[in-house]
Amino acid sequence: MNTGWTFVDWLQYALSFALVIGLLLALLWTLRKMQNGSSMLRKKNQRMHTLETLSVGPRQKILLIQVDGQDVLVGVTAQQMTALTPWPAHSAMPTHLSKETPP
Repeated sequence: MNTGWTFVDWLQYALSFALVIGLLLALLWTLRKMQNGSSMLRKKNQRMHTLETLSVGPRQKILLIQVDGQDVLVGVTAQQMTALTPWPAHSAMPTHLSKETPP
């Protein structure tokens, strides 16, 4: 009676383990993409989406969202959401930073 593992047993074990790890990584990648607002099921004509997210505390975030082509900076806490600074989506360089020479 042979009680040891054969090469086929080890191969089946390794492939099963690789399949489980691969499925776990794929699930984690999908959840991260959905958490960041870049859902794979997003409609092309969606009016609002999240561009960037920055966590500044355990329950505080700063979000850069785009609504109807305009970027808006939003502060989010556990109790409220506050628009911090709205600005145009294609903002030009501020005039005090441009290198224009006087005539």
